[in-house]
Amino acid sequence: MNPANDEILFERRGVAGLVTLNRPKALNAVTHGMAHALRRQLDLWAQDGAVTRVIVMANGERAFSAGGDIRALYDQGKAGKQSEALQFFAEEYSLNNAIKRYPKPYVSLIDGIVMGGGVGISIHGSHRVAGDKYQFAMPEVGIGFFPDVGATWALPRLPGRIGAYLALTGERIKTADGAATGAATHHVRSDRFADLRDALCGAVPVDAVLAAFAEPQEEGGVTKLGPVIDRLFAFATVEEILVALEQEVQSGSDHAVWAKKTADTIRTKSPLSLKIALAQMIRGLECPFDECMRMEFRIVSRVVYGHDLYEGVRAVIVDKDNAPRWQPASLSAVTDAEVARHFAPLGKDELVLA
Repeated sequence: MNPANDEILFERRGVAGLVTLNRPKALNAVTHGMAHALRRQLDLWAQDGAVTRVIVMANGERAFSAGGDIRALYDQGKAGKQSEALQFFAEEYSLNNAIKRYPKPYVSLIDGIVMGGGVGISIHGSHRVAGDKYQFAMPEVGIGFFPDVGATWALPRLPGRIGAYLALTGERIKTADGAATGAATHHVRSDRFADLRDALCGAVPVDAVLAAFAEPQEEGGVTKLGPVIDRLFAFATVEEILVALEQEVQSGSDHAVWAKKTADTIRTKSPLSLKIALAQMIRGLECPFDECMRMEFRIVSRVVYGHDLYEGVRAVIVDKDNAPRWQPASLSAVTDAEVARHFAPLGKDELVLA
């Protein structure tokens, strides 16, 4: 069942269907072929009575998956093949929906970076195990994109306003914060991952296995900042959040240095992407999962024809000058109408979910 290039591997081991992401040199970035193959295999295992759970893991030391194949998306857009890119997003978002609704335990073993598309194939499953090297982020606003793959649903459901903070800054959280916020469901030591995988392939119920391996929950740095984040990110506009952060800086409080760093970070991001992302955080909290996925497809259907995505990828990945020239260049130049346009229905081109 493997694609010819072996980017993703499938195996029956005991009662488990084992998935291995296998692009370690590319930090296991998710390609169109990988998304298609995973969806096909999940459908088969859902119908297989001998498979009682699915385990997703990754080869390589650095990353579970650092996201989608952004360079391929850039090349498609530059070649005028946006329709092909949208076919990938439709398949990827349908995969996210299938994982969210999967009828069997779906366990991701994450020991390393998990971002973007990697979040999409893990966070919607029933169990997400963070190893000691776990690093979670949704950094899309830094490349002129937006938090997708179901982040419209998942991020607003993290405690308080932490989801909005992560969406607007692209900040990475590590193991303790992952478990404390619910981005991960368990923390298991990295040196026990192989034993955990083997135990999960046996007949003992998944919850019992994970309980036996899990470490006690700790409080991470972002979790400790939770009350401050809730206060400073509790606004409906990015401009108001930046004003609140500046006021915190001027106050000379214990959090002034953090507030300045946070404001400076936000100001480097695409103004349009920032406003879209905050609108997602607000709208997503009120929407069911499938509507969040349709919302994201509406947004991406406009973004792939815009400017900032390609400029952001150019600056970060292609030329690597880290000096993107955003259009519009300022928050004040991004109108409410332009943001709303990205959320407008697509008519016959709406995302269809099973």
